Order: sequence, then structure tokens, then C-alpha cells
Amino acid sequence: MIRFILAATFLVLFLLFSYILFFIEWIIGKISKKAKDYSSLRIVQWGFRVILKISGVQITVKGKENVPDEPVLFIGNHRSYFDILITYVQCKRLTGYVAKDSMEKIPSLRVWMRYLYCLFLNRDDPRAGMKTILQAIEYMKQGVSICIFPEGTRNTGEELSMLPFKDGSFKIATKTGCPIVPMSINHSIEIFEAHVPKIKKTHVILEYGAPIYPKDLTKEELKNIGTTCQEIIRETIHKNASLV
Repeated sequence: MIRFILAATFLVLFLLFSYILFFIEWIIGKISKKAKDYSSLRIVQWGFRVILKISGVQITVKGKENVPDEPVLFIGNHRSYFDILITYVQCKRLTGYVAKDSMEKIPSLRVWMRYLYCLFLNRDDPRAGMKTILQAIEYMKQGVSICIFPEGTRNTGEELSMLPFKDGSFKIATKTGCPIVPMSINHSIEIFEAHVPKIKKTHVILEYGAPIYPKDLTKEELKNIGTTCQEIIRETIHKNASLV
């Protein structure tokens, strides 16, 4: 329970102190938008690393060499809120995450997410959902990578299970031609969700798969890209299950 209290306290203090940081970031942005973008990225990554450290999360990263130095669409399985922290601290480039729109209600968090090109998805409104995908495509064209968890919500089933992938997620890649990088995450549910409200010391495996380039696929392969990516992730989490 002590880890939960410490992590929650740090998060609250970080979000409160953020109002000072926003003013500093505003000044940096007046000088250079790129400098502000990367300053915001590193600040949030630092905050996430502190929370992971407090929580006792040990991360083994495999296949990082598979991430090309260009905007990519990251696709991953989703078991925990900590999946965002675990994957975001690995990002070298600007990367916007697609998150549920309820997160937009937290004022300082909303500002950081907008600074970092994150998008808020309304799952109940198909028209709004398509607008979010179109905005993600625009960000991609600007050189920003996008990360999305195509299951649409956290999967609370058994460890190696997965929910069906939503095909709309992949339009970001098929419409821009950017590479798709599958991310496979093992054991993250054991950090928090498996025993709320306790946070437990946990070893998580994160593996990046080989990039998939839409231009190299046939029409039939493009049609089934969601299924293909899900099978790659499924095979990888089964392979890594014994490593945690």
C-alpha cells in the first residue's frame, strides 16, 4: 500500500507543480516550438520514470532496434494504466497517444497531453472517432509518431488473452504509409489492476516487433492487417510469458 500512496502523492504534486512548468514551456515555445515539444517530452518521461521507480517496476525491453528512426504507428496489447508509462519512457521521438476522452477532464494532465500531441477518443461517437483518426494522420504527416491500443480498452481477462483489435486504428498507417511497430507487453496487470489498490513490485517484458510497411503489403494483406498484428503480439506474449 505504501507504493500506491507514494506514487499517488508524487503524481498529485507533479500535476500541481505543472502550472509553473507550463509557464516555462510557454516561454520556450516562443523561442522554438521544437524545443518546447522535446522539453515537454523529457519532463513527462522523467515524471513517468519516477512513478515506475516508486512502484518497483522492472522493465526488460527487447527488439528496440526494430523501431525505425521515422514516424511510426505503435500498436500494443493493453492490460494496465502502466502500459502508457512503460512504453512512453522508451520513446526517442515525439509520440502522441490515443486515449479515452475521460482523461481530458483532468486539467493539468489535459494540457500535458495536448503539448505532446495526444488525442482524446470518444468510443461512443463514430463520427468523433473518425475525426480523431484524421487528426492522428495529420500529426503523423508532421513527423509525430502515434501509439494506440487497438483493443479499445484495458483487457482484464487472463494473462495471455486479448480482446479483438479495432480496424479503424490501422487507418493511421494505411493512409500515411508509415511503418507499424507491434508492441507486446507481459505482466503489466500485476503492477496494480490485479490487486487494486495495492501496487506491487513487478517485472514487465516489453518487446518491439519488426516494422510492417503498408506499401509492401498486398490488398488482401492490408485488409487483414489488424488480425496480422494481433497474431504477432499474441505469439510474442506467449513466447515471453516464462520470462516474467
